[in-house]
Order: sequence, then C-alpha cells, then structure tokens
Amino acid sequence: MTSRSEIINLDQVDHGRCRSWPFFQDYCVTCALCAGSCPASGIDGFDPRMLVRMVSLGLVEELVEARWPWICTLCGKCENVCPMEIDIADLVRKIRSLRDREKVPGILYKGLAAALETGNNLRLPKEDFIFIIEDVAEEVAEEPGFEEFKAPVDKKGANLLTTIHNKLVNTHTEDLKHWWKIFHAAQEDWTVTSEHWEGTSWGYFTGDDAAMKVMAGRIVEQMEQLEIKNLLWPE
Repeated sequence: MTSRSEIINLDQVDHGRCRSWPFFQDYCVTCALCAGSCPASGIDGFDPRMLVRMVSLGLVEELVEARWPWICTLCGKCENVCPMEIDIADLVRKIRSLRDREKVPGILYKGLAAALETGNNLRLPKEDFIFIIEDVAEEVAEEPGFEEFKAPVDKKGANLLTTIHNKLVNTHTEDLKHWWKIFHAAQEDWTVTSEHWEGTSWGYFTGDDAAMKVMAGRIVEQMEQLEIKNLLWPE
C-alpha cells in the first residue's frame, strides 16, 4: 500500500479522473462511520474512509494496484451507515474492475475462468454433480419423516429453481439438507439444474460485469428451457 506521504501530493493529482463515477465519493465528510462499521477495517491498514477520499482525489491507480479493494467483503455495512449515502461497495467493485484480469487474486480469477468455461467455479463434471445431489438426497431420506424424499434434477415445469453455492457440493454438503427439508415440509415444487447450477457469481466479486451477465443469463436460460416460474438465488 502506498504511504500517506506518497499519496497526498495534490499538485500531481488528476482531480477530474473520477468525476463521472456515480458513487457520490466527493460528498464524503470523513466522519469515519464507514470505518467504524467495517468488519475488515484495520486489516493491513484498510480504511474505507481513506479509500473513498483517495478516489475523490483521483488517486485511483494507487488503489487499483493495492490490496485494500480485495480486503473489502462487499457486505455493504459502510454504505448503510454513511450519512452522505456514498455507494462504497459499488465504488470498490469499480476499482476492482480496473485491475488487469490476470492480476485478480488467484482463487477469484481461476474460479471465474472455470465458471465461464464449464458452468461452475469448480469445473465439476455434470455426472459428478448429479451423483453428489443424489447421494445427499439419500442421506436426507434416511431421516425420520423424510423417507420419500428425493432431490429433483432438471424437473420441467417446477414452481421453483434454486441455484447452489459451489461449496455446497464440495466441502459443505450438509448445508444442502436445510433448504431441502424446508422445501419438503412446505410441499414445494422445486428443482435444481444439472448444468449452470452455480449460484456464486465471482464476476460480481471481481467487478467483471460482462462475466456476471453471462452467468446470470445462463440461469435465465435454464429457467426458460425448463419452464420454471420462480428463482431462489441464495448466494
């Protein structure tokens, strides 16, 4: 991260660089409510208030190359408490979008590339995905009251399509059961798709709107093909 003494050299600042950004960063009154509410504040010196002021001063290149924008969790607590209603999370996404794609932190860059190529961040083959879904469904059916339970895959005409976070078919398969039990108890007509089931759009987290549009578009296509009325997108 660039030091304060290096940053505040106002004679060399391009003040007009970010004037067209629609995030209201120039309204910042440096009250620090954002920093006080931020769960990541202080990590490697991260300060959302200073980030906003740097953008307002046109010091964007310093931020694009810094780790700060990638420490932010995009939780939005900062903008919820901001008295000037600055869209800080969107501002961070804008900064992330300016980073060379190959310099995006490894897991995000690789995961997004995998999702665009294969339909999910894990590169999980369709057959393996179906096996995991069916295996977890069998575990649910072993519990009292769920003896008839099955997890419908690619059910045409279902009322509800639910996407799945990649970790739920990787390291947290137990968490799938909570949703499914609710659906079963509510007698919901639901399904998951065997392709493009990924509910985690790392296009969002990396500031890549084009990639985010591709992934969202694939989910819409699945809904149209299966004639599904409603979408539950937990991520």
